Amino acid sequence: MSFSIGIGPNIRKSAYFDATVRDGVRSFSVYNHMYIPAHFGDPDAEYDRLLSGVAMWDVAAQRQVQLDGPDAGRLAQYLTPRNLGGTRPGQGRYVPLCDHDGWLINDPVLLKFDETRYWLSVADSDIHLWASAIAREKGWDVHITEPDVSPLAIQGPLAMDVAAALFGDEVRSMRPFAFVETSLDGIPLVLARSGWSKQGGVELYLKDATRGSELWDKVKGAGAPFGIGPGAPNDIERIESGLMSYGADMRWQDHRATPFEMGFGPLIDLESDLDYIGRAALLRLAGAPPARRRVGLVVEGAPPLPGHPVPLMLDCETVGTVSELVQSRRMGKTIGLGLIRADLADSAQHFDLRIEDSIWRAELHPIPFIR
Repeated sequence: MSFSIGIGPNIRKSAYFDATVRDGVRSFSVYNHMYIPAHFGDPDAEYDRLLSGVAMWDVAAQRQVQLDGPDAGRLAQYLTPRNLGGTRPGQGRYVPLCDHDGWLINDPVLLKFDETRYWLSVADSDIHLWASAIAREKGWDVHITEPDVSPLAIQGPLAMDVAAALFGDEVRSMRPFAFVETSLDGIPLVLARSGWSKQGGVELYLKDATRGSELWDKVKGAGAPFGIGPGAPNDIERIESGLMSYGADMRWQDHRATPFEMGFGPLIDLESDLDYIGRAALLRLAGAPPARRRVGLVVEGAPPLPGHPVPLMLDCETVGTVSELVQSRRMGKTIGLGLIRADLADSAQHFDLRIEDSIWRAELHPIPFIR
């Protein structure tokens, strides 16, 4: 039996879509209502480039929510329980966002340009609608938009060599999450020391979608001496490194997580008098140990890798959920991340995973799996 999937105009192409097709993309996913490359035909080579060389990724689906106006800073602080006091222009912050009941609803990077303009570089969800509704309800003087911005990531041990070839050696001194507005041969962009991997690198936030292919080719040319190649955010490396994925790890169907369960506790300001969404709920949650803990798991054997969360069991009782499993080439094992009952996070010797009606044995492992 064969079938086809019809995709309508509500799924947008990125500024780099034509360039990725030209360079051999073989699979797309959908993220923030936009195509995002999944792989270019050789996932092993893409993984190797990320770990030992340099890769370039079309991550334009990492959309921006712009807060612009006199009350932009006020709204930014109200949206997150992390204290933004002392954040300087040109500095990014990793910020959890919670709803009024204390559940996580996104984990963007916030970029502060000045007191009246901020970007939230969001994971897969419609945070612009949330921010717009909050601002309107509060009656604040702030305009919420999705600006013409398309990130392109350069990641890997040689990423800073490519960045230096493009922007000069001063880029090497940029601190993590620092950013600067600049241009490359007249192409307007924001250069940020960031990226969704532990291998290091930068992201180029293109500010003119009509020049996507031009920017792609400039990065490709500058990276050629270093063996650069196209790829996509890598699930194997992100799990080996313990990075979080909002859509996978803390939001699926009716499963939700609190910032304390996900390890965001140190980022939550409960001491000051800051007013932010979910403060009362987070104060209550902080008064007791988290019900669940985020853990790493190693699975015996080579189970099929499901594309969805699977139950984690102990003595035939479901005690948690594994959000994603991958085959780690560096460890030679199947590994995954999940949430389990907190009282079992340090004491349980083993668990069982039910995958396609079969049971697979799993043991706890520290996060990150590889340092």
